[in-house]
Amino acid sequence: MLKKDVRNKKRKVRHLRVRKKLFGTTERPRLNVFRSNKNIYAQLIDDTKGVTLVSASTMDKGLQVEGNGSTVEAARAVGEVIAKRALEKGISQVVFDRGGYLYHGRVKALAEGAREGGLEF
Repeated sequence: MLKKDVRNKKRKVRHLRVRKKLFGTTERPRLNVFRSNKNIYAQLIDDTKGVTLVSASTMDKGLQVEGNGSTVEAARAVGEVIAKRALEKGISQVVFDRGGYLYHGRVKALAEGAREGGLEF
């Protein structure tokens, strides 16, 4: 079995373990993070209705990212964009779901960018 497959299976198990405790509501949605090798994605999810309220990624047209979207600076920019979009919809408090990833590097930068943008978690 490939090492990458094993790593992703372990991440999914960690994510399920975290998801048992985290739950996004309409007043306080869940800020979910997914990171691939080339891009990073974030979305605010209302788990009571099962809908995505706001999303942002390095693939967005309006986001100006130098080079590729797999840098810490790009992740911080995505955090700021999702915070701006959430505040426009009247959402100021969220629950942070790191998606089974370590709170380090790009995931941490996205969280800090969202905090700087005005989200509370």
